[in-house]
Amino acid sequence: MSVLKSVMLVLVFACLTSAVTAQDAATKTPAKKPVVAKMRSEYQPPKVDDSLPHVLLIGDSISIGYMLDARKELAGVANVWRPATNCGPTTRGLTSLDAWLGDRKWDVIHFNFGLHDLKYVGPKGGNLADPKAADSAPQVSIEDYATNLRQIARQLKATGATVIWRETTPVPEGAKGRIPGDSKRYNDVAAKVIAEVGGIETDPMYDVALQHKNLQRKADVHYTAEGSALLGKQVAKTVRAALESRAK
Repeated sequence: MSVLKSVMLVLVFACLTSAVTAQDAATKTPAKKPVVAKMRSEYQPPKVDDSLPHVLLIGDSISIGYMLDARKELAGVANVWRPATNCGPTTRGLTSLDAWLGDRKWDVIHFNFGLHDLKYVGPKGGNLADPKAADSAPQVSIEDYATNLRQIARQLKATGATVIWRETTPVPEGAKGRIPGDSKRYNDVAAKVIAEVGGIETDPMYDVALQHKNLQRKADVHYTAEGSALLGKQVAKTVRAALESRAK
């Protein structure tokens, strides 16, 4: 084969390959853009007014429920924040508190742990296990709860903020994975811990919620929208009083 023919064959092959490649590229499905999950409104930071004090609310889904109501009640009074998560039991609080506090100077910290500590789990971490089952137990024993809460309270107090312990709300009859009356038991232990640490105020949320138990969902620890609004007003009332005392 002559050199000229060889060159021509190479050129033809290159052109065909290029055409096929171009056609493949044209028919390929465009890469999908990654889906970015939208942060739920309760987790979003406030529109900061630097002239106002900063308030941090720490708690589980009950606090998530009243977050926006509390922020609304404190509009023009304080910048109200919360961690962008369900704060869960005291065990999570111990490992996450530094991150939740960050480097912001807090004026008031309003916090609670309890419903996740007293809930029953199975031997393999099964959530909301049957309290009557022989192999189930509270996620955090009441003894460990006291120890953990003591450490958390001390760390919060060390920030220099006015710290408010918020009582755990009631467990209604029929609520899965929890025993009615355990909120009171854990609150009683928490009261002793808070008194021992000293210098921490208490938001009597348990009694407030108990007086409005018609606003709690049936056989569920959570609240209706009206119930969460009422709890949010209670939080705002307690925080407002703390800010006023702090300003004196």
